Amino acid sequence: MQTQNLETEVLVALRRIVQAIDQHSSRLGKDFGLTTPQLLVLQTVTNTKEQPIRAISAEVNLSQATVTSIVDRLERRGLLERQRSGIDRRQVFLVITEAGKDLLSKAPKPLQENFLHRFEGLREWEQHQVVFVLKQVAEMMGARHIDAAPLLDTGDVTRGHQRLETQPDSEPAVPNDNR
Repeated sequence: MQTQNLETEVLVALRRIVQAIDQHSSRLGKDFGLTTPQLLVLQTVTNTKEQPIRAISAEVNLSQATVTSIVDRLERRGLLERQRSGIDRRQVFLVITEAGKDLLSKAPKPLQENFLHRFEGLREWEQHQVVFVLKQVAEMMGARHIDAAPLLDTGDVTRGHQRLETQPDSEPAVPNDNR
């Protein structure tokens, strides 16, 4: 009987984690028209000066193609602008607009920021224990092969050897090799 209770507790805890991520993502989308990757790109552009897309993509741990797609959408919404360098006209940098700053000031922090703040408050041995257990859970769920960015959001998904990228703007998943 004890084992069944533990099994139930584990499944309930996993479901709560999934629901917390879904609720945060849904609120961000409904209330602000943003996805977590879009929010991270906006924040990164705000916090950096004259960085090209490749530097932004490295900072947010997303592919350059994904970040370019995100930037295109944010630019169409008037939240970001591309600007050419005054020194080297071949270089293009991203600048947040006033509308982008306004939206960013109202938007909630990404879910992982709150999590990481609490995680950093744990003792080192507790942090190692959390990492160990979560890696075991991922393994038990058959998720070892999934290539995931450190975002608490739905994003890049891997199935077998074929990497699928869900566009962070609710577009259907498309295999990379068919683009």
